[in-house]
Amino acid sequence: MKVYVHAKGIILVGKGWEILQKLKEYNKEHSTVAEWVEKVAPK
Repeated sequence: MKVYVHAKGIILVGKGWEILQKLKEYNKEHSTVAEWVEKVAPK
């Protein structure tokens, strides 16, 4: 499972169940993907 965060979005690489598990994990911290990218993306 790999997670790449860019200024414009994210790329999740892995099996389907791994991606769903990772999204559920990040959903606890961030309510939207845009919020997640904003907080984590390099500036």
